[in-house]
Amino acid sequence: MANHWSTHVTVATVIEQDGQYLFVEEHSKGVVHTVYNQPAGHLEYNETLIEAAQRETFEETGYTVEIDHLIGIYTYTPPMAPDRSYFRFCFAAHITHPIANTTLDPDIIRTTWLTKEQLEHTAQARSPLVLQAIQDYEQGQKYPLSMIYEHPFPSQPTLTLDT
Repeated sequence: MANHWSTHVTVATVIEQDGQYLFVEEHSKGVVHTVYNQPAGHLEYNETLIEAAQRETFEETGYTVEIDHLIGIYTYTPPMAPDRSYFRFCFAAHITHPIANTTLDPDIIRTTWLTKEQLEHTAQARSPLVLQAIQDYEQGQKYPLSMIYEHPFPSQPTLTLDT
């Protein structure tokens, strides 16, 4: 039997202001209701984890952010999709400024600020990692960004033609 298991590298940012956290309300495949998530998404080609976290936050919220520290590295295999696992790098960040009139990713319904208790009450967190990251953040879990080493992405070879 062939193994069709796949892995996905994702990033997320926890952004807190005055006891509330920035979430995106979004559509999730296979779920009837909408879900709440931190600004999050997949690592893209030729991108560092920090660049991905900043890009995803901007695309989903319209905010530019500075990454402060790593909260944790999480793994998750959804019960409804045991053929894939997600490796999530979750960062704490702060907003540097909003960009006016930003078009958000199409799956995003809106951004909203909720307390941890409000999120728990909705029972609509996209995955258990959403609440776990907030709990870790509130417990003061911090790792320096310097613990992440990302070897430079190899540059594309230049094609030369002999004439």
